[in-house]
Amino acid sequence: MKINKAVFAGAMAICFAAILWGLDGIVLTPRLYRLDITLVVFIFHALPFLIMNFFLFKEYKALRAFTASDAMLFFLLALLGGAVGTMSIVKALFLVEFKTLTVVVLLQKLQPVFAIILAALILGEKLKRNFAFWAVVAVIAGYFLTFGFQLPDFKTGSNTMLAAGYSLLAALSFGSSTVLSKKVLQKYQFVTATFYRYGFTTVIMLVITLIVGTLPGIGSINQKEWIIFVIIAFTTGSGAIVLYYFGLTRVRAMLATICELCFPVSAVIFDYFFNGKVLNPVQWISASIMIFAILKLSIQKAE
Repeated sequence: MKINKAVFAGAMAICFAAILWGLDGIVLTPRLYRLDITLVVFIFHALPFLIMNFFLFKEYKALRAFTASDAMLFFLLALLGGAVGTMSIVKALFLVEFKTLTVVVLLQKLQPVFAIILAALILGEKLKRNFAFWAVVAVIAGYFLTFGFQLPDFKTGSNTMLAAGYSLLAALSFGSSTVLSKKVLQKYQFVTATFYRYGFTTVIMLVITLIVGTLPGIGSINQKEWIIFVIIAFTTGSGAIVLYYFGLTRVRAMLATICELCFPVSAVIFDYFFNGKVLNPVQWISASIMIFAILKLSIQKAE
C-alpha cells in the first residue's frame, strides 16, 4: 500500500497532540483542583494568547479579510471547542476528583460519532467502507481499553451521573470543534486559526468570569499553580493546538477525530506511571488494537 506522507504526518501530529492532552488530564490539570473552573479555563486561553501576541502580532492583519461568516465561524469554534467543551470536561474531571477515567473516556467514545456525522453534513466528507471498518475497530477497542468486559459503572459516587452529562456535552462540543476547525483551515493558515481561536475564547471566557464574579480569584493563585499554567500554555495547551491544526490541514475531519482516540490510550498509560494504576491484559490488547487501527487509518492513500 502506498503511503501518503502528508496524511501520515498530519495523523501523527494529531495523535501527538492527543497524547499531550492525556498528559494534561492526568498530570497537570488535577493540580489546579482548588480553583474555580471558569477561572481555570480563562487562564488556559488568556495566558497563551498573551504570549502569542509577542510573536504573532502580524496576525491582526487577517482581520481585514474577515467576513461576517468568518467571524461567526471563529466565534462558534471558540464557544464550543474553547469555552463550553473545555469547561465541560474540566468540570467532569473535578466532579469525580480524578479518581476514575470512566467519565473522561465516555467523551472519547462519543466524540467521533458527533464529528463524523457533522463532517458528512457540513463538509460533505464521504464515509468510505474501509474507513468505517477501522474507525469502528478503534472505537470498540477504546471501549474495552477502558471498561474491559464490564459495563460502565455509574455508581462510583453521587456526582458521577452529573459528570457523565458534562462529558456528553464536551463530546458534542469537541466533535463540533473538529469540523468547524477543518472549515476554518480551508481559508486560513493553522497559525492564524490558532491565534484567533485563542483570542475569541479569551474574550468569551473573560465575559463569563466577569458575569459569574470569578475573575478576582486570580489574585489567590499561588506560584506553583502559575507554573502549571505556564507549562500548559507552552505544551498541552497552545502547543498541542498548533500541532492539531497542523495535522488537520493534512487529513479529513473524520480521520482526525479517530486519531484523537490516542487521548484515552495516553491517559491510561500516564495514569499507570504517575498514579500506579496497572492495566490488565484486556486493556493492553485493546490499546494495541486501537493504535493499529489508527495507523491503518493514517496511511490510507488519499482518494
